[in-house]
Amino acid sequence: MTLTELLSADVPRSAPLGRLLGSELRWVLRRPRTLVLLGVFALIPVLIAIGVAVGDGSAPGLIGAIAGNGLVLPVAAMSIALALLLPLAVAMAAADAIAGESAQGTLRGLMISPVSRLRLVVMKAFGVLVVATLATLAIAVVGVLAGLTVVGTPDWQLVTLSGSTVSWGGALARVGLVVVWTVGQLVAVGAVALAISAVTEHPLVVLAAVLGGLIVFGVLSAIPALEWLQPYLLTTGWRAGADALRDPLPTDGLVEATVRAGCYLLLGGGLTVLRMLRRDA
Repeated sequence: MTLTELLSADVPRSAPLGRLLGSELRWVLRRPRTLVLLGVFALIPVLIAIGVAVGDGSAPGLIGAIAGNGLVLPVAAMSIALALLLPLAVAMAAADAIAGESAQGTLRGLMISPVSRLRLVVMKAFGVLVVATLATLAIAVVGVLAGLTVVGTPDWQLVTLSGSTVSWGGALARVGLVVVWTVGQLVAVGAVALAISAVTEHPLVVLAAVLGGLIVFGVLSAIPALEWLQPYLLTTGWRAGADALRDPLPTDGLVEATVRAGCYLLLGGGLTVLRMLRRDA
């Protein structure tokens, strides 16, 4: 064996990124909390469908539009859950990802292992993305099924809020658009939550900070004198998902909310990487 081979034998090799992501995926999916949350989110559109089916159809807003028009259900359910429940799930995932592991003492083992800090952040961010995606898909998929079987739909078409009809394929495309858009908003919440999770060892602090921030944003957006502040609030535009139910489909609100979420994503992601690079093992 040459000198070069002897020296390289003592250098720890970093695990492949795919293996790290697979390990994080298994860790996320094996947590009972994740499975319970997914079950709860799948139950949301079912409860809404039952409520609409037994009601008299006089409910206001999106709930009233579901009656006899089941393909509205998944969009309405995602819009309702985005107000608080979906961000709660993402905040819990981010809190467990760094602060939770720090509190349990397992984060130290990851930080002294032959894994770069940047890969560690990517791995934890991937876990949060998985939770956001699965939670949103649970609502959307069950929402479509519940809308078709419990509520019903005229000729397998979507009657938009504008009064026109959209074909089955077009309706599913609009539901898919809302799914992607909603996941994008949740990724922004997850990035901020990861940044907070990186500076504390208490998961409850992450939950309190994220949910408290969302509530404050909601209060600020309701004050007319602070209208100038609304373009900077993450929650501004979270009702734009309902625009997918209009014809022609207005994209201004969806695009503005996506750009805003991208800014929060860059800010939260940058702070998380900076903190993890400087953090002691």
